[in-house]
Amino acid sequence: MPPVVVQQKGEATQKTAKKKAPTPSPQNAVTAPPKAQPTDTTFADGVGSKGLAVPLTTTRLTKKAIQSQLPNTNDTAQILTKVPGVSVYTSGGISSLPAINGLNGDRAKVLINGMVISPACTNQMNPPLSYIDPSQVAMAEVIAGVTPVSKGGDSLGGTIIVESRPPEFADVDEGVRTSGSISAFYRSNGDGVTTSAHAEAATQNFSIGYSGAWAKSDDYSRGDDGPIVRSTLYEAYNHSLTLGIKNGEDIFTFQGIYASVPYQGFVNQRMDMVDNDAWLFNLRSLTHHDWGTLDFRAFYHETKHRMDMLADKSGVMPMSVDGTDAGYSVKAEIPLTTVDILRVGNEFHRQTLNDWWPPVAGMAPMMGPDTFVDINHGTRERLGTFAEWEHRWDPAWSTLIGVRNDMVWMDTGDVTGYSSMYAADAAAFNARSHERTDANFDVTALTRYEPSANETYEVGYARKTRSPNLYERYAWSTGAMAADMIGWYGDANGYVGNLDLKPEIGNTVSVTAGWHDRERRVWDIKVTPYYTYVQDYIDANFLKSQSSMSGMDMGGMSAMAMQSSEFVTLQFANHDAQLYGVNVSGSVNFWESSVYGQFGLSGIVGYVNGENLDTGDALYHMMPLNAQLTLSHQLGNWSNAVQLTMVNAKDDVNELRHEPTTPGYALVDLRSSYQWQNVRFDFAIENLFDKLYYPPLGGVDWADYAAAGEVGLISPVPGQGRSFNAGVTVAF
Repeated sequence: MPPVVVQQKGEATQKTAKKKAPTPSPQNAVTAPPKAQPTDTTFADGVGSKGLAVPLTTTRLTKKAIQSQLPNTNDTAQILTKVPGVSVYTSGGISSLPAINGLNGDRAKVLINGMVISPACTNQMNPPLSYIDPSQVAMAEVIAGVTPVSKGGDSLGGTIIVESRPPEFADVDEGVRTSGSISAFYRSNGDGVTTSAHAEAATQNFSIGYSGAWAKSDDYSRGDDGPIVRSTLYEAYNHSLTLGIKNGEDIFTFQGIYASVPYQGFVNQRMDMVDNDAWLFNLRSLTHHDWGTLDFRAFYHETKHRMDMLADKSGVMPMSVDGTDAGYSVKAEIPLTTVDILRVGNEFHRQTLNDWWPPVAGMAPMMGPDTFVDINHGTRERLGTFAEWEHRWDPAWSTLIGVRNDMVWMDTGDVTGYSSMYAADAAAFNARSHERTDANFDVTALTRYEPSANETYEVGYARKTRSPNLYERYAWSTGAMAADMIGWYGDANGYVGNLDLKPEIGNTVSVTAGWHDRERRVWDIKVTPYYTYVQDYIDANFLKSQSSMSGMDMGGMSAMAMQSSEFVTLQFANHDAQLYGVNVSGSVNFWESSVYGQFGLSGIVGYVNGENLDTGDALYHMMPLNAQLTLSHQLGNWSNAVQLTMVNAKDDVNELRHEPTTPGYALVDLRSSYQWQNVRFDFAIENLFDKLYYPPLGGVDWADYAAAGEVGLISPVPGQGRSFNAGVTVAF
């Protein structure tokens, strides 16, 4: 069975397009058509693009499905919320952090055009998905849970694979083919403006293409006609140039990207981004041989990241981070027999990081007179090797088993603080050896059973390992001010690293049952319960309290405020933990009329629960029971959808971090599009009834709390109120 494909109504595969009257899936419905692969060979013919290397828990977002979301967001992570099992941490306007089945941050492996991009920031303000605009995404694939070793490594929750537009080539005797598009979008809430463009010229064997995007938004307003939510503004640029060479079925691609964010507010952090410039380069060679397919990639990434406080927050505290990533991956897929496939590969990734905080005049000894060196030439190197065997026993049964080894080497230099008041912590850190080596081993086993054309079952087990990141091991100061700068949780607490951290080892078992019509076009439903036990889960231990806050009347907000009136300093620490939950997805085309068009219904339901088994405390930021239900309609070139999002109250919270509770809510969104020749018009209304709500993974509203003088209770971050969105795309 192929991956789940999220596509717009009317989108058909090459196979179904030949039929006289195919029944397309609903707009943005979750479907699994026969042999549904992307039409571009770069996606369809790569190593691991078919068979059990694409588990039933895979969801693939096509370009057409992504197109319908462009009027609503500049945050690529947000488009993944249509995928079962995916939720996002609120962060900056283009920098949300995805979580898969409750496993977040570095626990979810993210690949952008094959590149491993490490956040170069104490708060992970520049996560991998922030380096590609949604308009530039041609395909996004998410594997939730049990992941083949050929697509895993140094992660626990699953894998997110995002690919930009691949090179296209002219047909034989066509000469030079040119194509392009230009788009513009406007969002009323925050006065958001986005423009994007693509242009390409190609012969039969050579292609050159440019893609660019610019986005800008002011602070958005909360629901119920409420005030703005401070520190939610942003501006971003993204430019890419892609060269492609084709030789028969073989393709060579080189891409250069420049991504710049002049500023980006972070409502749930004490700091904001005041500049982020990055260069990214990647190349790919996909070749086909008598013995199989060889897929080689190499990449380099360099970021210069600067933090301070924008106008919504008072004070001055410059922070600087320079980071690089470099690496390669080489994978081979070898059909041993007609029923056996062997996949082998080797990967290398090297990260470097320098993190320093310049002194502030007149602020000694707290913030001067010297430079605070947080991480001094930190390095993290990973060498991964895997082998994976897939076998089809008969038409109904097939299995996959894979093993993987990842060697991780980490080191950093000595550190120093602003002044002598940091000397004790610095001396204690410098007195110890910083070099660490982890030998990690992963195993994946999958069994698929297809007894008929209407049902498919899959059972999987995975042992997956992740080593700590540089901040988890090497952030060294226990002082409240310095510790408060560390952390990507949006909880306003402080974090200290731990040189004694061990790698996390996750053991996941999942079962997927899928039922569908014979053509996989009219209806389908899929249910995936899962359980994960994590040995040495990197959570935190209490170090000390910071400052107390006096209680005050928040106009009914107190029930949702932090359960304790103080912030805390925590140290990263290993604990055993468990997570369990279920993902449900389905779709149905329930009515088709030549007069009124086609109507469909699709939906996803998700639930996850996480617990620290050593303390009994809930794991932080577990998404409560939630569901999305979409009614779609298409009549000719006109497409419409009504989406209902429902989220249960979050009252099972992490006490250690004083995680706030949030009430349940329901939101209604409308969207419509019309295709007129080469012009597409998009319209949408988000949060139709202007509901005031608080996303469960939004963290705390530090910006508002700071503006109020850092007294009273701190609120969760409010979600965005009603927004009228519109856009136009012209293709040529």
